[in-house]
Amino acid sequence: MSESAVAEIPIQLSQSRRFLRPDTQTAILFLLPSFLGFMAFMALPILASLALSFTNWQLISTPSFAGFQNYVRLFTVDPAFYTVLRNTLFFAVEYLTLNIIVSLTLAVWISSLRHGKALFRVIFFLPTFTPTIAASVVWLLIFTPDGLADSLIRSFGLGLPNFLLSTTWAMQAIVLVTLWANVGYNVVMFNAALDLVPKHYLEAATIDGANAWQRFWRIRLPLISPTIFFATVMTAITSLQVFDEIYAMTRGGPGSATATLGFAIYQKGFANFQMGYASALAWVMFIMIMALTILQFHLQRKWVHYDD
Repeated sequence: MSESAVAEIPIQLSQSRRFLRPDTQTAILFLLPSFLGFMAFMALPILASLALSFTNWQLISTPSFAGFQNYVRLFTVDPAFYTVLRNTLFFAVEYLTLNIIVSLTLAVWISSLRHGKALFRVIFFLPTFTPTIAASVVWLLIFTPDGLADSLIRSFGLGLPNFLLSTTWAMQAIVLVTLWANVGYNVVMFNAALDLVPKHYLEAATIDGANAWQRFWRIRLPLISPTIFFATVMTAITSLQVFDEIYAMTRGGPGSATATLGFAIYQKGFANFQMGYASALAWVMFIMIMALTILQFHLQRKWVHYDD
C-alpha cells in the first residue's frame, strides 16, 4: 500500500464518524417513520399507478401489458376526454380567480377593522373544518327546487333555474360551493400577511400624500406577493383535483357538464373497473399539475417581490 493511500485512511474514518455521529443517528431515527410512511403511502402507489397505466386491468382479473394503448385511446378514441379536460380547466380558472379575488378582498376588509378581527377570521375559516361531502349535501338541499334558495327567491316574487339540472348553471353551483368551503384558508393567510406589513411604510406613504388605494396597490400588495404566490399555487393544485362536490351534488351531470378529471378517474376505475385507463387519466392530471406549477414558478419572477 502506498503512503498516500495510508494517509487517506484516517480521513475516510473521520468522515464516516462524522456521518454517524450521535446527532445524525438521532435525526435518522426521527425521520425514519416519516420516510417509511412516504414510501409506503406515496412513492410506491405513485410508481404502481404509472405501471398500471400501461396495462389493461379490469380490477377482478390479472393485469395484462397494453403498452401505450390507454394513452392512445385517451387522446384519439375517447371523445369524452376532451369534454372532461375542458370542464376541468374551466373550473380551475374560474375557481382560482374567484378564490384569490374574494379572499384578498375579505382579508383587506378584516385588516381595516379596529375591533372583531379575530371573530371574522374564525367565521370565514370555519367552513374549512366542515367535511366536504357533508357541506355538499347541505348545498344540494339548498339548490333543489323548493329548497331554501328557491323558497327565499320566490318570496321576493322572483324565480331561480334548477341549478343542478342546468348544463349552464351546474358548474357555477359547483364553483360556488367549493368557494364557500375553501375561501377561508386564503382569507386567514392573506390577513396574517397584511398584518405583517411594516406600519412605517404605510405611514411614510400617507405623509407623501398616497391615498388608501395607492397604499394598497403600491405597498401592501407587492409586500404580500410571496403569500399570494403560495396561495395561487396551492389553490390551482386543489382546483385541478376537485371531486367531492361533484360526486355529492351532480355525479358529473347533467350529461357531462360537470365531469372533471377527478370524477372521470373515479368513474373509470371504480364504476367501470377500467383501472389501467383510470391510471392513465391520473397521470394526465399529474402532468397538468406539474406543468401548471412550473409555469407559475416561472412567471412569479415577474410579479413576486421579496423584501430583503
